[in-house]
Amino acid sequence: MTEPTITSDLIASHGLSPNEYDRILDIIGRTPTFTELGIFSAMWNEHCSYKSSKKWLRTLPTTGPQVICGPGENAGIVDIGDGQCVVFKMESHNHPSYIEPYQGAATGVGGILRDVFTMGARPVAAMNSLSFGEPSHHKTRQLVNGVVAGVGGYGNCFGVPMVGGEVRFDPAYNGNCLVNAFAAGIADTDKIFYSAASGVGMPVVYLGAKTGRDGVGGATMASAEFDDTIEDKRPTVQVGDPFTEKRLMEATLELMATGAVISIQDMGAAGLTCSAVEMGDKGGLGVMLNLEDVPQREENMTAYEMMLSESQERMLMVLKPELEAEARAVFVKWDLDFAIVGETIAEDRFLVLHNGDVKADLPLATLSGSAPEYDRPWVATPAAEPLEDVVGVNPIDGLRALLSSPNYAGKQWVYEQYDQQVMGDTARTPGVGSGIVRVHGTDKSLAFTSDVTPRYVKANPVEGGKQAVAEAYRNLTAVGAKPLATTDNMNFGNPEKPEIMGQFVGAIQGIGEACIVLDMPIVSGNVSLYNETDGTGILPTPTIGAVGIIMHPDDMIIGQICEGHLLLLVGETAGHLGQSALLAEVYGRAEGDAPPVDLAAEKRNGDFIRANHTMIRACTDLSDGGLALAAFELAEEAQIGVTLDTDDTPTLFGEDQARYLIACSFDQAEDLMITAANADVPIAMVGKVGGDQITFGNFNHDLADLAHTFRTSFATAVA
Repeated sequence: MTEPTITSDLIASHGLSPNEYDRILDIIGRTPTFTELGIFSAMWNEHCSYKSSKKWLRTLPTTGPQVICGPGENAGIVDIGDGQCVVFKMESHNHPSYIEPYQGAATGVGGILRDVFTMGARPVAAMNSLSFGEPSHHKTRQLVNGVVAGVGGYGNCFGVPMVGGEVRFDPAYNGNCLVNAFAAGIADTDKIFYSAASGVGMPVVYLGAKTGRDGVGGATMASAEFDDTIEDKRPTVQVGDPFTEKRLMEATLELMATGAVISIQDMGAAGLTCSAVEMGDKGGLGVMLNLEDVPQREENMTAYEMMLSESQERMLMVLKPELEAEARAVFVKWDLDFAIVGETIAEDRFLVLHNGDVKADLPLATLSGSAPEYDRPWVATPAAEPLEDVVGVNPIDGLRALLSSPNYAGKQWVYEQYDQQVMGDTARTPGVGSGIVRVHGTDKSLAFTSDVTPRYVKANPVEGGKQAVAEAYRNLTAVGAKPLATTDNMNFGNPEKPEIMGQFVGAIQGIGEACIVLDMPIVSGNVSLYNETDGTGILPTPTIGAVGIIMHPDDMIIGQICEGHLLLLVGETAGHLGQSALLAEVYGRAEGDAPPVDLAAEKRNGDFIRANHTMIRACTDLSDGGLALAAFELAEEAQIGVTLDTDDTPTLFGEDQARYLIACSFDQAEDLMITAANADVPIAMVGKVGGDQITFGNFNHDLADLAHTFRTSFATAVA
């Protein structure tokens, strides 16, 4: 087959700028082959090389006594004691999910699961953070139904519990939904597997499913804006098979037990290209591949297609040659492909052969390490204008407006489509704060949460970045968990626009500051840029996934409120309504500044909650909707009424940070208030539990009616 001539249009179609192409010419001293152009395109696109974000990602805190492995591997690893660790990461599959919702979301779940079990961990929990356009938009219903079905279809078949997540709607996502997938697994600390190749002449082995043409160019597509040619990109979306992935996981974990694995890498973005180059580069070795040995499910595939295919359920491994027979037997048993497709070499070369012809011959270390790195111009987001006075609202009407919005209504329609109990260790299911999974065979449990408030980040990226971490900290604390570490998924628009780059920089600064103060280092993550359609970008959405540990079942705070409980508010209330849920849903305004985040207060108040968990019967943090929505959610879960002593709009609906609403007995309340005073923690009694009404000061309404609105509004709007 005659290869295409390298033209300026072909270069541009590969996402490479003229300057980047000139850099390629300088590196290799000649015109690249078509396959080499594709390889450079894959390795140098934004999705794989982080060329616009590296400078700022390096400023994040990534170490700590609990951290075994930080960013740079398939997933982050954190020590949980007793020779065990938790392995976790969050990644985006935004562009594929907008083009083909079911397969885009499904393969996003599959990819993040492979990141976890590639390191030797058995997945025990998954979450997802989903952002869609306004419910009335013509694509929203299709996207919501397709994405939710894809997430459930893959995760349920694979067999991992979905224990948490979030769903939001905003017109800014009309042209670009976000699908952020999180997975966590548990491994023994002395049985962790990494991706760095070692040893010259070691076999490079292809594992898993066969290679097809699906997903060719997917990584490059993920680093581009959308326009009216979006339908042309459908072939770049991968196709997943969860049953094959399940077999691949079992085979991989069994293979690891044989001692045959030197290094192993998931084939994710850019497929065979990225996995081979990263393994070689991390080990300081070259790699030679023979593509005729790659298992293929389609005829007459070219070297270009095989190198850039993102077919799912595939791994690449460097094997101890003396254990080849044992390793092969494992994959034969699981009816999966096992093929030696190359070897490690001493020279700094990435040599790709196909039927004896050299299709690529590139300096491997340079290919991996010399991707362009840009210090993009950026401008700080201007300070928000002060919020004009907000007229008080009937608090029941204000609460009903929140419960009627798919942003704040119950998400049962979503999470009831997900298997929450598979594996039998789920201690707390979605819908009521952090999910909890028991560490099988121990007294320990892990808590998981995913958080961000994009409207805060848009108004004030620094405070919004802080708040995302702080809310994750509070969600873990509210169930009695000690926060351990975080993973970030940075979703932004076009970084070549200084105002967008300024949002990214500000969010990174806020996230970094919060992670340091709250001792929640970033151990893994993903950057997704160019989330725009026809020049209109998404809200800046730096999603924070966080993991915490509960050492003993008695340390959990997962009780419900009951008749006679008192309600105590921990933290200071100033009544901040800027960028609040009430302002958006009742007044249709997105105005004012994000609430300020006092990280010292977050730490102090969180420490207080965990230290006094034995006196707390139920607890929730305060975030969207403030005190009013928090009290309602406690009441709705327990199906019992609550009374708050005030009907003041800012007090009820303000979104001041570092706050918790807790329930306890009268005696416990007395002890907590004395303890709080000694610890300099603000605390006040704000209400009580009982009856069948929601009462705010002089206003009340039947809980059952409000609960019906809460449980039906989401499906009515978008299902």
